[in-house]
Amino acid sequence: MSIWEKSNELPGDAAEVSVVEPHAENQDQILDVEQHQILDVELDEALRNFKLSVDAWSEAAYSNRPVAQFAPRRNWRPAAAWALGCALVASSVSGVVYQRHEHQVKAKQDAAIKLVEQQKQAADRQVADEDLLASVDSDVSRQVPSAMEPLAQMAEDESK
Repeated sequence: MSIWEKSNELPGDAAEVSVVEPHAENQDQILDVEQHQILDVELDEALRNFKLSVDAWSEAAYSNRPVAQFAPRRNWRPAAAWALGCALVASSVSGVVYQRHEHQVKAKQDAAIKLVEQQKQAADRQVADEDLLASVDSDVSRQVPSAMEPLAQMAEDESK
C-alpha cells in the first residue's frame, strides 16, 4: 500500500495510534517501535494534509480557470465584395477617362493638322494673289499702253 493510499484511509481529525503490547523483551525496542509509529502517524498526517491542499489548489485552479473568449467570426465576403466592386468601378471610370483623354489628344492633333493645311492654302493663295498683283502692276505700270506704243516710239524719235 502506497503512502497516498494510506493518507486516504486515515480518519479525518483523530489519528489512530496502535499501541504495542508490552510482551517485548526489551523496553528500548518498545520505545523504538512507538517512536516509529508516532513518526509514521505524523508523516501520514503531513502527507494527507499536503495531498488535501494540492487537491484543493487543483480544484480551485480548474474551477477558476478563465474561459478563452474567442473573437466573433467575421464574415469577410461583404467586405471583399465591396472591395472588388470598388475596383471594378475604378477601373471602368479610369478606362473611360483614358479614352476621353485619347479622344481629346486626337482632336487636338487633327485641329493642328487642319490649321497647318489652312495656313499652307492661305500661303498658296497669297503667292497666287501676289503673282496676280505683280502681273496687274506690270500691266498698269507701263508708261504707254501697248496699243499706243508705235506713237510713243515716234515721239521718242522726234525728240532725239
